[in-house]
Amino acid sequence: MVALNEDMKAIFGKTKIFAVATASKDGVPNVVPMAWVRLADDETVWIMDNFMVKSLANLKENPRIAMYFWDQDTKRCFQIKGSAEIQTSGEAFETFRSQVKAKSEAYPAKSLVVMKITDVFECTPGKEAGRKVL
Repeated sequence: MVALNEDMKAIFGKTKIFAVATASKDGVPNVVPMAWVRLADDETVWIMDNFMVKSLANLKENPRIAMYFWDQDTKRCFQIKGSAEIQTSGEAFETFRSQVKAKSEAYPAKSLVVMKITDVFECTPGKEAGRKVL
């Protein structure tokens, strides 16, 4: 696993909607906008499954996941890739589920996708775009 640095964490914290990408075992891609995303620690991202259908099916077949986060003001952007585990019980699931439910009971908070970060890439426009940074 790799750990995000302070600059990356600050940009992550400014992001409101995350583009989360998965693929089936046959490589059919799917990307969705996700709002319930939290940095659990420097190496781990939590994503709450409220309405996932294709993404959840993909992760059950293929645990690879990617997303990007960016700062609209500075245009700084990073893409992270990793492996995902789906949890429907346990301390992490209950902790994040209670945060989601506190916001609104309308959110089903069905499962928690725990992403362990394995790679970080620069995606800020310019000559460094696409470069692996961690």
